[in-house]
Amino acid sequence: MFTLDQLAGFVAVAEELHFGRAAERLNMTQPPLSRQIQKLEKTVGVELLERDNRKVQLTPAGRAFLDEARRLMALAERAPVTARRIASGRSGLLRIGFTAASGFSILGPLLEEIAAALPDVDIDLQELVTGEQIEGLKTGELDLGLARPPFDQEVLDSHLLYREAMVLAVPAGHPLAGLGRPVTEADLKDEPLIMHSPTKARYFYDLVVRMIPIQHANVVHSVSQILTMVFLVAAKRGVAFVPHSATVLGVQAVQFLPLESSVNDPVELHAIWNRSITNPALSRVLQSLEFVEH
Repeated sequence: MFTLDQLAGFVAVAEELHFGRAAERLNMTQPPLSRQIQKLEKTVGVELLERDNRKVQLTPAGRAFLDEARRLMALAERAPVTARRIASGRSGLLRIGFTAASGFSILGPLLEEIAAALPDVDIDLQELVTGEQIEGLKTGELDLGLARPPFDQEVLDSHLLYREAMVLAVPAGHPLAGLGRPVTEADLKDEPLIMHSPTKARYFYDLVVRMIPIQHANVVHSVSQILTMVFLVAAKRGVAFVPHSATVLGVQAVQFLPLESSVNDPVELHAIWNRSITNPALSRVLQSLEFVEH
């Protein structure tokens, strides 16, 4: 196999087309440079240079090999820099899991912050429910999650990103929209409800039933995604409890009403990560976004 010294010698001779000038450029004498070129040609298996007492020329194979040699030299020069950047967290890959609801609220601004703080870190996004994110963080398939509590605090660390209210999504022009006050449990007595799945959307399901006693006989649909709930409301299939961030969806056939509740802004979204951090880029991001102390 050829060496980087042999490549450097060949590139110098190919660019100077003179062994003496190439040797001077490399701070060496001409005989060892000639031996390097001979060893390189033997390894490659073809003649790269035509030389006589008066001139040096590249063979057709030598011209083709020169392009590749330059690429290899450039890669060799960049490799240590890249390794140092990855080790320091300035480069690398960050794998982020996010819930569908966070996708139309905090995800965009968060990605902008990460890009501003660490522009050379690549981001791999995966839309996953909280349980899937937790599993990915434990197995090392994810670096960071945007998820709902609760978490295993012995394994995972977290940072509260924001809190928001639950609101009631109703079809545009619905009688509840004319109340002029927050919607109460009594107002919902005869309303068809589009509810969160108690298995696939457990966080929101538990949150709603703690806030308002639900008449389960009124539940006409159980779904797992906020976006699906809003479009079912637009289709006049019922009313639904959704986080306030759903209002940014801009579905014209839906109105969002305040709910009477003893808990202000009960919906939480956290950044979560494995306490055993092995990705330098994650450590840098957490510090840059002030999720952990510098």
